[in-house]
Amino acid sequence: MELSYQTMRTFADSWGLLYMFIIFCFVVFWTFRPSSKPMNDDAAQIPFKEDN
Repeated sequence: MELSYQTMRTFADSWGLLYMFIIFCFVVFWTFRPSSKPMNDDAAQIPFKEDN
């Protein structure tokens, strides 16, 4: 099966957008899950830590 421009364009217009939306929702959920709060707080303090 040869993937032409039209085939890829049709896929991107239909299922590609849905796929990217699902990935986006997963990343948002993963970032804001309650168990990641300590890790996010630690990462937020990196600019204020002094290098020795």
